[in-house]
Amino acid sequence: MEEKGLFITFEGADGCGKTTQSELIKQYLENKGYQTIWTREPGSPGLGKKIRELLLHYDGDVAPRCEAFLFLADRAQHIEHTIKPAVKAGKIVLCDRHTDSTIAYQGYGRGEDIKQLKYLNDLATGDIKPDLTFVFDVSSEVAQTRVGSEKDRMESAGLEFHKKVREGYLKIAQEEPLRVKVVNANNSIEEVFEETRAILDEFLNQ
Repeated sequence: MEEKGLFITFEGADGCGKTTQSELIKQYLENKGYQTIWTREPGSPGLGKKIRELLLHYDGDVAPRCEAFLFLADRAQHIEHTIKPAVKAGKIVLCDRHTDSTIAYQGYGRGEDIKQLKYLNDLATGDIKPDLTFVFDVSSEVAQTRVGSEKDRMESAGLEFHKKVREGYLKIAQEEPLRVKVVNANNSIEEVFEETRAILDEFLNQ
């Protein structure tokens, strides 16, 4: 019988450090003998890379609903061509952003209907959900200073938008405490990693 893999997602506002932590966790798991795949949304291989370019660097106006559907299109492709095959093969998929980003950014941030977004997320993923999600929580002011001066379209949305996104992530964590674990990302990279690693180890040892 094939051993089923795991699907772990890394979430948080821009500048929270989730990408760094996802890469550190990948290295940690591989050192322990696990087979892993690191991936991200938007930006699944092939079509997803073109969608990512549109989403992050298009310089015209993008309607919030159009933005949501572009993310969802990338996600549907990503699930079918990357995530499902890897999990079926027994690998641990580490994904930088997934469905919770749509709820936090387009729902809480842009004001789109959250119930509808959840339904659309389920359509895009075929009801496949992460086994574990880390939300890296950092104050919006600190996060904005970490992003730097060369910001993409999402990073340039402004402080008030990113405060709404942060609040959205914390609400998601309150609603799904078994799946979603909040990590204090105001600390150093090493301290954040240790907190993340401890949560992961507890999850793997269940």
